[in-house]
Amino acid sequence: MNPVDLLENRLAQAWPPPRWSPVGVLLAVSGGADSVALLRAALARKAPGPGRLVVAHVHHGLRGAEADADEAFVRQLCDELDVACEVGRADVAQLAATEGDGVEAAARAARYAFLQETAGRLGARYVATAHTADDQAETILHRIVRGTGLAGLSGMETSRELCEGVALVRPLLFVRRVEVIDYLSALDQPFREDTSNRDESFTRNRLRRSLLPQLAADYNPGVVEALLRLGRLAGDAQRLIAAQAERLHTDAVREEGSATVVVDCPSLAGVDDYLVRELLMLIWRKRRWPQQVMGLAHWEQLAAMVDPGASETRKSFPHGVDARRTGEQLVLTRPT
Repeated sequence: MNPVDLLENRLAQAWPPPRWSPVGVLLAVSGGADSVALLRAALARKAPGPGRLVVAHVHHGLRGAEADADEAFVRQLCDELDVACEVGRADVAQLAATEGDGVEAAARAARYAFLQETAGRLGARYVATAHTADDQAETILHRIVRGTGLAGLSGMETSRELCEGVALVRPLLFVRRVEVIDYLSALDQPFREDTSNRDESFTRNRLRRSLLPQLAADYNPGVVEALLRLGRLAGDAQRLIAAQAERLHTDAVREEGSATVVVDCPSLAGVDDYLVRELLMLIWRKRRWPQQVMGLAHWEQLAAMVDPGASETRKSFPHGVDARRTGEQLVLTRPT
């Protein structure tokens, strides 16, 4: 099969066009190879229907003239393809200094905030990003190096809720980067190279440019495929655990007002500590409370408060979450 049909068929299998063609879709396009390939393939496979494809591009304010040229490239490409283009701007350096989470985290937060706002304003039902199988392998390896649980080992999800009524999808997540390059070459389609991807002061770049090639050369030529298999197996296991956590949530949790969650501790008697922690994480996700700074020690401390013999009856957690044990209830409160 030629490279064009191969990639476009993979996209259509992962994200069937009849599902998204009738509705609004926002495509995140940086100008790099992966996102340009996503745009070209989505346009090629869009089924007839009233839905509109719109491109979203974020200028992070980090790379001066190079970032300006990226924006100009995306605008010109959209003009050539007759696709509407929405451009957002963010001062990521200032955000990183304010939030203290680093440039990579600030850029990601700014990007997803813009995608969410733009999808809501345009009435898009899907936001599509161009993460590939190589990105997935890098994500899994990054989490292993940094430290992660089973959920982290499963890597990025192929789809998840971005906000109410909008799904985030990654239709190229099973496509290798070499297939993307072959596809663009076959189309004679240019793309932008982000020179910051060569900056090995960023952990992700060191993984991509140094550690993964070393692992492939010295230990396992199929290390990317091995990481992807690990992710799939971890994902299968995590889905079973998540279903059990949902049942526990139904049985043991109720909400009081906009800022309070009450957990009925006797309902969790005899439940494995791992599942109790998973339930607590689910509470955080459902309430959209920040999870990034909640480490394993925090979850263990919180889960210990569910136990009938809890030694602590009140404790504060990151981002203003207050936990207190009152009789047979664990009351979680975060001011809005």
